Amino acid sequence: MSTKDSIKIEPEDAALFRATVGEVKPLPEQNRIKPQKPPRKPLPRIPAPPPAIHDTLSDSGAENAPDEFLRNGLPRMTLRKLRRGNWPVQDSLDLHGNTSDAARRLLQEFLHEAAQRGLRCVLVIHGKGMNSPGGEAVLRKLTRHWLAQRPDVLAYCDAPPRDGGSGASLVLLKAMSLQNGSYEQT
Repeated sequence: MSTKDSIKIEPEDAALFRATVGEVKPLPEQNRIKPQKPPRKPLPRIPAPPPAIHDTLSDSGAENAPDEFLRNGLPRMTLRKLRRGNWPVQDSLDLHGNTSDAARRLLQEFLHEAAQRGLRCVLVIHGKGMNSPGGEAVLRKLTRHWLAQRPDVLAYCDAPPRDGGSGASLVLLKAMSLQNGSYEQT
């Protein structure tokens, strides 16, 4: 039995609804958001013993974290290619709702695991700070500051609007190669 068959609407109720709501006008086509593509399936995780990750990231100077970053010695074209999506996003981390200490630990673990899996491009969702006291984007500034401190991070920039815009960062990691059964940075 369908929902349509199980609900009877009396003509008086329908008339009252139409009178209350008034005339309905459909939204114009240009104001509708069309789905871009199906959501990405996460890559299979490779089980590994939990590594001992040392917290080497500093919070000082986070207020000056740039919106985009490019490691010294790399061509500006690298950042342009990252913005244009030349590297597909291979995994993502959502830091919403975490304290700064928890977010720092999660970010370090995520980047370490991404390096172990040989990933090149990841998405880190930190939010825009709209729900923060005073509307300040604390995690956004801290996350970008931490990313710039990591030697395995080559570049980062705002994610495309479909992936969070300024509330997320696309991160380009150093290439890793499999040698002697383990990944090494190249």
